[in-house]
Amino acid sequence: MIALTPDTPYYAVIFTSLRTEGDHGYSDTAILMEELSKKIDGFLGIESAREEIGITVSYWSSLESIKTWKQQADHRIAQRKGRELWYSAFKVRICKVERDYEFSL
Repeated sequence: MIALTPDTPYYAVIFTSLRTEGDHGYSDTAILMEELSKKIDGFLGIESAREEIGITVSYWSSLESIKTWKQQADHRIAQRKGRELWYSAFKVRICKVERDYEFSL
């Protein structure tokens, strides 16, 4: 599903990753992280896809809301597990969205 976002500007956190073999609790944690992120003031939506490279884009109203999410206790645990268990590599990009447009039938 495509995330509904407000009028620009807003922020996007783009997380790209390469997974290690095995689940090791990843699937359950991914579901929990999405549920918890929705409780953070300033969360706007999320989109995710995984093939060889995974990409998750979350949308936020401000840099402060992104910082709050980064410091959330369960998210901190997931970050640690990501480094130890789930990812062979990842990259995080934080962008200000100045313009967006869409098409749908």
